[in-house]
Amino acid sequence: MSEMGSGSVVNDARHLRLDTFVRLRWLALTGQSAAVLGAQFGLGLRLPFGWCFLVIAISSWLNLALRIRFPASYRLSDDSAALLLAFDIVQLAALLFLTGGLQNPFSLLFLAPVLISATALPPERTLALGMLAIGLATLLALVHQPLPWFADGRIELPFLYVSGVWTAILLGTAFTGVYAWRVAEEARQLAQALAATELVLAREQHLSQLDGLAAAAAHELGTPLGTIMVVAKELDRQLGPSATLAIADDLKLLRDQVDRCRGILSKLTSLDEDEGFLQTLTFGHLIEELVAPQRALGIVVEVVKGGEGPEPSCRRNPGVMFGLANILDNAVDFAESRVVIQARWTLDRVSLEVRDDGPGFPSEVLLRAGEPYVTTRSPAPSTAPDSVGSGLGLGLFIAKTLIERSGAQLALSNDTGPDMRGAVARISWARHIFERGSVAGEFIAHNSVRPLPERVAAPI
Repeated sequence: MSEMGSGSVVNDARHLRLDTFVRLRWLALTGQSAAVLGAQFGLGLRLPFGWCFLVIAISSWLNLALRIRFPASYRLSDDSAALLLAFDIVQLAALLFLTGGLQNPFSLLFLAPVLISATALPPERTLALGMLAIGLATLLALVHQPLPWFADGRIELPFLYVSGVWTAILLGTAFTGVYAWRVAEEARQLAQALAATELVLAREQHLSQLDGLAAAAAHELGTPLGTIMVVAKELDRQLGPSATLAIADDLKLLRDQVDRCRGILSKLTSLDEDEGFLQTLTFGHLIEELVAPQRALGIVVEVVKGGEGPEPSCRRNPGVMFGLANILDNAVDFAESRVVIQARWTLDRVSLEVRDDGPGFPSEVLLRAGEPYVTTRSPAPSTAPDSVGSGLGLGLFIAKTLIERSGAQLALSNDTGPDMRGAVARISWARHIFERGSVAGEFIAHNSVRPLPERVAAPI
């Protein structure tokens, strides 16, 4: 994913539809209208009824104008959304000014626009809206109309109580704003990381799809090549001795090339027929495919394998191959001189351990290892087509996601022995899950003296 494409995804993730704001404002206006009507006619409180409904009507007119001017699918920019939320704060402050200021229990609704901003807008705009809400709350604590009360009395709450309400609004705005922003930001990061994972998996599966296209082409091209061969033989028979040397050579070349094409298509067809066997590889071959590209990088990669019973086999999975290769790449990048890969299997489990002699995971990274955007590397923008999430801390997250989708469990740690150091990645499968779909695995499962037990796949 290019830097431009990544930035576009981030911006689009923040922009909300205008329809969302309009619907939320209609809900707020309905509540405000019900509160004013209930206080005036239900409880008999003396309200500046006309002024209150004028403030509510202004917000309703704005809603109608936005609905007429823009389509429902229109997405607001950050500045436009901030201005609409600022209007909502000012409109609420006007209503509170007419109905008792901070003595009105509905003054806590100052938190609502700030909360919406924290989930959808950048932090600086949320901070500005929070400052606006606190500023207006401070003004209302000092200047406001009397709190509406029954006709036979008047209530005036102590300033200490009003100060407590102001403090509650201040702390509530700060806490809910930070909390909502953090939760929403983690959700956005997770969504973007999962999108990058899907992109990587699609690229890894592209080669496998080409195999199917080649087999289909082999079947489709067989008929026209046969027709060409028949026509070439018919021309050779009709011309016979009367054909010039050049024409005879051309006809012979045409037949030879048709035979060559038939041979190539025959190989492609046989590949399609043997697809099940070609897509199955043993545990040792899988490890060798991972290790082979690392042999010339100057780091010693040692492979130790062994176990109980026959060596397990699996069906080739592009996602798992990419995830394991990413973990091995990280080990080679951080190793000082040596990486050890230990492959073990029993009749029940298949496990793989990748260990390097590098500095290991920093404690702050190890606590969140496998989460998106956790990295010790500086983010370096790259325009390479295969640099999805490069330097952003997405590599380990993508690898963990793809590996665990196969039913494996991945654990990351540091060596704790007295003479040992470095990072350790342990991957473990239930054997029947590891061999699921493989030709060799199915043969072993049906012919083994001790059948493999049925187990539930490891949780993702």
